[in-house]
Amino acid sequence: MDSKKMAQLCRELAENRKAENVVVLDVRKLSSVTDFFVIATGTSEPHLRAIESEIFDQLQEEHGIKPHVTEGSAQTNWIVADFFDVIVHLMKTDVRERYDLEGLWSDAPRVAKPRTRKKADPAAV
Repeated sequence: MDSKKMAQLCRELAENRKAENVVVLDVRKLSSVTDFFVIATGTSEPHLRAIESEIFDQLQEEHGIKPHVTEGSAQTNWIVADFFDVIVHLMKTDVRERYDLEGLWSDAPRVAKPRTRKKADPAAV
């Protein structure tokens, strides 16, 4: 799976668990360490754990992908998962505001959500 698709999948999985303000930053031109950051907010420790589980479990089960390194926990209010080409940051609101990764990486373009096609309404035909 290419890194952009993986970043978008991580965003989708985070949103499946109602993560807030999910952002994907394209840092390919700014960093030699990774291609994309996925940044998402959880409202509580259980919420952070649910988002983390959704991402980790689905990537493992559906694609055989596991993070190479993880740091932090729901108790520390910041979980970082390094998938090499994609680094996922899950944070509570106060931690996200304090560290302001979007501001730190403000030169990185945001990746827009893929558009979903609307199905034609058969009744409208």
